[in-house]
Amino acid sequence: MEEIQSQSDNYRSSSSSASSPASRVPSSNFFYLRKPGSLRQPISFEDSPEWEDTDADVRVEEGGDSINAATTPVSPSLSKLNSGSLPSPPMPEAAAVTRKTAGASVVWKDLAVTIKGKRKYSDKVVKSSNGYALPGTMTVIMGPAKSGKSTLLRAIAGRLHPSAKMYGEVFINGAKTRLLYGSYGFVDRETTLIGSLTVREYLYYSALLQLPGFFCQKKSVVEEAIQAMSLGDYANKLIGGHCYMKGLARGERRRVSIARELVMRPRILFIDEPLYHLDSVSALLMMVTLKKLASTGCTLIFTIYQSSTEVFGLFDRICLLSNGNTLFFGETLACLQHFSNAGFPCPIMQSPSDHFLRAINTDFDRIIAMCKNWQEGPLLKSKGKASNATRIAVLTWRSLLIMSREWKYYWLRLILYMILTLCIGTVFSGLGHSLSSVVKRVAAIFVFVSFTSLLSIAGVPALLKEVKIYASEESNQHSGALVFLFGQLLSSIPFLFLVSISSSLVFYFLIGLRDGFSLLMYFVLNFFMCLFVNEGLLLAVTSLWQNIFWSILTLVTIHVVMMLSAGYLRIRNELPRPMWKYPLSYIAFHTYSIQGLLENEYLGTNFAVGQVRTISGFQALHSAYDISQSSNSKWENLLVLFLMAIGYRILVFVLLHFHVRKNVSLHRIWQCRKSTT
Repeated sequence: MEEIQSQSDNYRSSSSSASSPASRVPSSNFFYLRKPGSLRQPISFEDSPEWEDTDADVRVEEGGDSINAATTPVSPSLSKLNSGSLPSPPMPEAAAVTRKTAGASVVWKDLAVTIKGKRKYSDKVVKSSNGYALPGTMTVIMGPAKSGKSTLLRAIAGRLHPSAKMYGEVFINGAKTRLLYGSYGFVDRETTLIGSLTVREYLYYSALLQLPGFFCQKKSVVEEAIQAMSLGDYANKLIGGHCYMKGLARGERRRVSIARELVMRPRILFIDEPLYHLDSVSALLMMVTLKKLASTGCTLIFTIYQSSTEVFGLFDRICLLSNGNTLFFGETLACLQHFSNAGFPCPIMQSPSDHFLRAINTDFDRIIAMCKNWQEGPLLKSKGKASNATRIAVLTWRSLLIMSREWKYYWLRLILYMILTLCIGTVFSGLGHSLSSVVKRVAAIFVFVSFTSLLSIAGVPALLKEVKIYASEESNQHSGALVFLFGQLLSSIPFLFLVSISSSLVFYFLIGLRDGFSLLMYFVLNFFMCLFVNEGLLLAVTSLWQNIFWSILTLVTIHVVMMLSAGYLRIRNELPRPMWKYPLSYIAFHTYSIQGLLENEYLGTNFAVGQVRTISGFQALHSAYDISQSSNSKWENLLVLFLMAIGYRILVFVLLHFHVRKNVSLHRIWQCRKSTT
């Protein structure tokens, strides 16, 4: 559309509404920008402009191992660049921290990082970056997504992944040396906190783990960290964030993560995305707190994606990255001047960080090209949907593909099943076929069915992931409860058959059960149906809670109750009737599986008692487990297991159709309310 294109052209060119630079900038190739119509050129840091207002003069001796840094008067506030366009929020009255920190100067020269590919280090993530950070200042590394911000931060801190290789030099206080333990702190983008502790307790235990000395000294360090991160109002509150604990908000949790590093009293603090997942108010409070921390003398270096105008006004220096290239390094005021002289002045009503990201993002030109092709057309019409049969086939294939790739949820479970079966089989091996072995065989079958069913709880994370995917796709009408149910059912059958066949063969021959192909096939089929029912139970509980903690807790409780009422610890006819026999023993699928396997093993057999008398297998087993004398009873037990599997699937359908959809709707309403408040 012409209007969109004209707006884009006006944005990329000089505008009367844009802010004017405070002073002209000496011509240099310090930055990597272009005026409209020109091509981007590689940058060079050989000739850096000498600003009249710069607060540091950094000289790196070529071929040397040292660096000289001298400070000069600081530059004027950014708010003076445009009247009212970049206000810096005032520091709180109680923000002053009495204790001063001896910071350290950090300089990186020609820093490059490559990531190891399949054969060699080929992918260059950071390309010849230069910059510095001084004590008492905040240096921010800014750029679009995948521009190398976190990699550069980790390279400076010496915390690169083993698959990455760094080139160039890093100077600490003028000497090439590695950062030692306790001299710096590093805060990852996402950190794990202990939700059951208060903020003060958590920091105190962190201090105990990190610092030597007496307990009283560590308490004072903790209090200083709490004061530095403005956590005094939350010091005695639980961190929470898991299970039923609501706990602190994201902003406070982020500040707790930073305070954990402050107990070491580091001279340099590296933070990866301090504003990650924070709203504008929390982000501003976070940056004011970090500015207060920098005023104590600590050197702060952190990454950021974008910020508001108020937050931008708190930065001392900026390192702009795009595709691993350093487009600019210098003071925030100088950055605005550079972009203005390059033909990209920042509009008055726009955040400088948004302006920089839009100007340096390599995807912007592609978006402009797409905008040229936008045209008005007819009213949109609904497209035809794929048939349910097609959706079921697609979901089945996708689930099978996921199973083949996620080894920790499926293949690891298969290995655990085999290990458990080997353990049970070796414990009960060599029982023989005498009358005295009957009780031990009953114990072996009970342990096999109960423990393998209990082990299947390890598949809860995979099922929970499938339920969440269903909820997302159902909200966009890409799937439905019935389609998901059939797809999950068909995709789980091969995995359950593989588990049942492998485990049954190992157990059957280690225990030495009766020979006969039909007997072995019934054993495999019975165990498969047992796993099939259990899979439905797992899916029903997971769909109900949609939370891994409560799902596992509920399933463990259900399995323990079913094991108690399965008729082994006490024969079913002798169980107390009000609860354990009716209805628990009839609800437990363990009962029908164990009963069918024992009937398959002992019906039609005889045991000699003395020289003359013999008893049937039913009589020998009667005192150990309650079974039926009918020859068809084992097939009736198999039918009951099949009906229970169908019943659990119907329950899953109801939960998916009503409960999961209701939760998705409530989540949408909550998001709408949050966006309007």
